[in-house]
Amino acid sequence: MFEIIFLIIISGYFILSVLFIIGASKIFPRISEDELPSATVIVAARDEENNILRCLKSLDCLIYNESKLEIIIVDDMSKDNTGRIIDEFIAGKAKFKKIVPKKEIGNLKGKTNALANAIEAANGEIILTTDADCEVNPMWAKTIASYYRKDVGVVNGFTTQQALNGFSGMQAIDFIYLLTVASGAINLNKPVSCIGNNMSYRKSAYIEAGGYESLQFSVTEDFNLLKAIHKLNKYKVIFPLNKESLITSIPCNNIKSLFDQKKRWAVGGFDVPLRGAFIMGFAFAANLCVLLTPLFFTYGCLYLAVFKLTIDYFVLYPVHKQLEIKKNLRYFLNFEIYYILYVIALPISLAFNRKVAWKGRKY
Repeated sequence: MFEIIFLIIISGYFILSVLFIIGASKIFPRISEDELPSATVIVAARDEENNILRCLKSLDCLIYNESKLEIIIVDDMSKDNTGRIIDEFIAGKAKFKKIVPKKEIGNLKGKTNALANAIEAANGEIILTTDADCEVNPMWAKTIASYYRKDVGVVNGFTTQQALNGFSGMQAIDFIYLLTVASGAINLNKPVSCIGNNMSYRKSAYIEAGGYESLQFSVTEDFNLLKAIHKLNKYKVIFPLNKESLITSIPCNNIKSLFDQKKRWAVGGFDVPLRGAFIMGFAFAANLCVLLTPLFFTYGCLYLAVFKLTIDYFVLYPVHKQLEIKKNLRYFLNFEIYYILYVIALPISLAFNRKVAWKGRKY
């Protein structure tokens, strides 16, 4: 009986995986260099003295028409040396601007309020966001902006993480796996998630959607905004697979910070459409079946468990190849163990506690 249930679940998991790859592989038309719109890059930083300089240096290397690019760094009430580091780095660099949020827009708080303040001050037609712990590709802004044909309202990009060992490597692969699912779903016009550290949107679309102040508060404010723009039924929301728009972030350095990150994302996931819950349900069921295989052992179950791992590799390999980070796949087995455990453990944890601690704030 367990083998039959496992077969049904893995069949659905396989079909979904194929759909994600089809969606993520979709090619989108681009505009020429002389048509590129003006752009504003926004980074909201809070207590990031250990990371912000790396981010600033990469932003300073962006290849974009200087007259069309501005970079706004928001010091979100940092209590460390983040503000001083920003001031020292951007001194004499005309394209950089630092702001400190001086007002609360609507009922916004934390990072969302910092972003809303920066967007209000932005001059660019296109808003690009990343995080203080991220390093951008020099072609990042130019590549993202090149997808902004007149009917496009949101363009997302892939993010990976520094893969230095088994612990960071599994996180890097997990980022790519989750964003492949997000890309596939978005490109099939069924958005279920996105990530704010590699996201962009038309400022006019942001305003039409009512801005962050009109959205219900969420610890995953990026996806809330994407959904609002998508619901306008006026703009395309796309997620191209392009190595030149790849961003690299810094992995969590311990189990606690990794769990807190996953928990924040999971709490934000309660706002996903029903299709998102359907996808997460299949992931939970497939991983649970793999975990239970030793208890209900048959060779059929063993083959299905191996097939599940093969499906995941089938999803990951072409994306890693396209992004030119295939070397990270040496940590694939680390990722699988991690993936199986957290997909099962998180829902159980959230049943008892949905409070989130993030950047010294509690939600």
